Amino acid sequence: MSEMIRLERFREEVPRPDSDALRGQEERLLSAIAAEAPLPEGNGRPRRRFAVHLRVGLAAGLAAAALTAGGVVFLLDAEQKPAAVIHTMPMNAEKTLTRAAEKADEFPELRPRPGQYLVFESQTMEPVEANDADGHHRYLVRGRSKVWMPFEGDSTHGFSEGVTLKPRPYPGWPIPPGAWEGVGVRTGPEKAADFDQRAEYLRTDYAYVSRLPTDPAKMYQHLYTGLKPGPEADLEAWNRVGGLLAGAYLPAAQRAALFRAAAAIPGVVGVGKAVDAAGRTGIAAARVDPWLGVREEYIFDSKTYGFLGNRRTVVDARLAEAPVGSVLTSNALVKVSLVDRAPVVKGD
Repeated sequence: MSEMIRLERFREEVPRPDSDALRGQEERLLSAIAAEAPLPEGNGRPRRRFAVHLRVGLAAGLAAAALTAGGVVFLLDAEQKPAAVIHTMPMNAEKTLTRAAEKADEFPELRPRPGQYLVFESQTMEPVEANDADGHHRYLVRGRSKVWMPFEGDSTHGFSEGVTLKPRPYPGWPIPPGAWEGVGVRTGPEKAADFDQRAEYLRTDYAYVSRLPTDPAKMYQHLYTGLKPGPEADLEAWNRVGGLLAGAYLPAAQRAALFRAAAAIPGVVGVGKAVDAAGRTGIAAARVDPWLGVREEYIFDSKTYGFLGNRRTVVDARLAEAPVGSVLTSNALVKVSLVDRAPVVKGD
């Protein structure tokens, strides 16, 4: 697979530390790996639009699910304590998420045990920005991936494999020749990440999420952990919802609480029709990112209200640098299953 289209994940779960000490550490890390900064936490403006180009494996998993072998996860230091800010859950409730909460217990329940792995199978599409001898390029990279995440533990204990699919053009840009390199090539199974420094409250393993609140108001407070009041906090909370939907498996009670809490986040609205990366049509709950000019949509089956995936649609052509209505990012959660053991990694 082309190194140019190997991607970094966890995009929605990446907060930026506010302390000077952590900022210095972050800058040294970013300088070392020549990557962009992640989405900020708190009152920092989100900057991220394109996938980071690192020497890592295929983007494995879903929005905020995992990194592939050789990758790095740079997030809030687990030692940093979140600010003690109380966020009260509003009374407003978006209808799609409310209906999903009502039907959360109608699905067959997976019951992972210690030592087992949850397997997330997905199809993804993400924007890539690249430079080569022929100039500057933008295009949409696509792939299918499978991620094994342990019952307990971070992504350094997970595994991934994937295959690159045919690229698609970024709106208004031709597909460069280099975008076709590696199409059809399979990678993995590989180690999911070299290290993962997410804070405790951002964990997505089953051992942790199965202990999250079942009360919507308390789940709402969990989504805002460490965030100061304001529109940036609402955006980050919405992104955290996406991380839990795509990169974790929650028991029905916690899942229902998450849907009701997400429905109360200011700015969340319903979208009548949305299509995921696998071509499945559903309805969505969405929230606009006013800094990037896109609408982050979480897509649900219109009959069962099962989660299908997410996508980013342009609402501001100037900010997004693409026509209004363009879909720049799309992910589909195709299947979640349970296995007793991890895959055999090549070379082990």
